[in-house]
Amino acid sequence: MRCSIMPSSMRTLPTEGLVMKYKAKPWRRTQRLLARLMRDRSGVAATEFAMIVPIMLVLFFGVVEFTNGLAAYRAVSLMAHTTSDLTSQSKSVKDSDLTNFFSASTGILYPYATSATDPNLKMSIVQLWVNSSLQARVQWAVNSDGSLAASPGTVVNIPTSLQVANTYVIYSSVVYTYVPTIGYVMNKEGVALSDFAYTRPRLSQCVFYNPPNPLPTTCPQT
Repeated sequence: MRCSIMPSSMRTLPTEGLVMKYKAKPWRRTQRLLARLMRDRSGVAATEFAMIVPIMLVLFFGVVEFTNGLAAYRAVSLMAHTTSDLTSQSKSVKDSDLTNFFSASTGILYPYATSATDPNLKMSIVQLWVNSSLQARVQWAVNSDGSLAASPGTVVNIPTSLQVANTYVIYSSVVYTYVPTIGYVMNKEGVALSDFAYTRPRLSQCVFYNPPNPLPTTCPQT
């Protein structure tokens, strides 16, 4: 019966192999977890949604604000034409008449403004006289907020097509400060929207302002 004794170096090999094997298991487990994580798509939609939502909200509120701003500007333009048109259909006007014109025109701007005294709204009605030198001079002017209007005799510029000697022009202007509801995209302090309109008196050569009774037979030319 023969007995053999293995060298000590050979006897330790199985132990070292087991150690290497056990050391490799955590790394392989980590690799498998990483591979599984890379293949997992269950949270991609939520992640993409979280990244896109802020951009979508900015676009949405931006569209809403710009749309409301355009609607308000359209109303401002209509107000300018309406105020000028109402004045040009009168032979004479008093302060009470102009107040009614301002109030009636403000209805066009609803719901952005509900009264002519809105601090963000200012309307003006001016009658201009074009003299023989084709200069347009202010005859009378009234502002909706009661502020000081242009003084009579002030020279203003008008389109060339309206520069007809010894004629009268009704000029109306509207300025409205549109304040966005949210203010993410547009200026939070507000955006000034303005427009103006020209018309000629329809029922007479001019429109008298606070005239005596009876009306004068000739229009002032100053």
